[in-house]
Amino acid sequence: MFEQFGASPTEKDLKRYKKSPNWKDGKFVNHISTGMGPKVSAIPNLMYEQYIKNNNQVPKKELFMQPFGLEKLNTSTMQGVWFGHSAVYLQIGGLNLLIDPMLGDNAAPISPFPLKRFTSDTLDIIEELPEIDVVLLSHDHYDHLDYASIMKLQHKTKKFIVALGVGRHLIKWGVQPKKITEMDWWDEYTMETLRFTFTPTRHFSGRGVMDRAKSLWGGWVIQSEVETIWFSGDGGYGKHFKEIGKRFGTIDFGFIECGQYSPYWKDIHLFPVQSVFAALEANVALAMPVHWGAFTISQHSWKDPVQRFIHSAKRYNLPYSVPTLGQVFDAKTAILDNWWDAY
Repeated sequence: MFEQFGASPTEKDLKRYKKSPNWKDGKFVNHISTGMGPKVSAIPNLMYEQYIKNNNQVPKKELFMQPFGLEKLNTSTMQGVWFGHSAVYLQIGGLNLLIDPMLGDNAAPISPFPLKRFTSDTLDIIEELPEIDVVLLSHDHYDHLDYASIMKLQHKTKKFIVALGVGRHLIKWGVQPKKITEMDWWDEYTMETLRFTFTPTRHFSGRGVMDRAKSLWGGWVIQSEVETIWFSGDGGYGKHFKEIGKRFGTIDFGFIECGQYSPYWKDIHLFPVQSVFAALEANVALAMPVHWGAFTISQHSWKDPVQRFIHSAKRYNLPYSVPTLGQVFDAKTAILDNWWDAY
């Protein structure tokens, strides 16, 4: 259990973090004032809604993970597979990528209230994957950075490109430092045919009581010779979406955070209509809601994110795609099957 915590920052780490323009008064900060969570007086009601009241937060039966068949993939243009929540496998520009590969079975491994995954044996997927060229990690929360997944991935991954401060966790877990590159907001890194840019979000970080905001959080723009892909990362609504659109022009495909929102933490996660606004402001040509479909970490039903996202996308004319778990998708074809209705 204690390995799950990762590593606290050393004095050497803190000295390095202080050089970031996004570090202030001993921690990383958002571009605008951001509330982190409920008031103390609201916690009893929150606990009731989260753990006692039945809001259909869990599917009535286990979700099916469609076998994806690597022989179907073609790396000349982006092809991907979604494993639920924010875990995405991509082949693009001839490289194999994994984004936030939390494939463990519990999104709250240090909590007395476990958050079990809606599908089983997902860690076994890692063994089926080819060698991974790049793992991208947006921040260090447990539903995005998983100890068990990293332990399986570290010996079949060439490079870890991560938010500033996340590298210390990987090093503690045995990843060679030379394989890790940390990024601040708007930093760029080029690997063969791809350029990676770390983009701002409005969120926070931390794996324990003492390390909140001691690493950065964000999203990723991935540019090949023919396509631009955006993974929004976790975070609430803000002006950074328009800035992303301004910097990158049209984004061919966007993975948009949509799920685990709540009035109790309205500043740090997007509500579905805000997810649609974010995609429109970032000039996304085809959007896919993620951050749902594996766990429910909030008080809404497990289907609520995708249903509300689709409603808003239709209202505001945002093209969208909603592949099922394990289904191969690309950046051009909209998949519109409401597969969750079977559950």
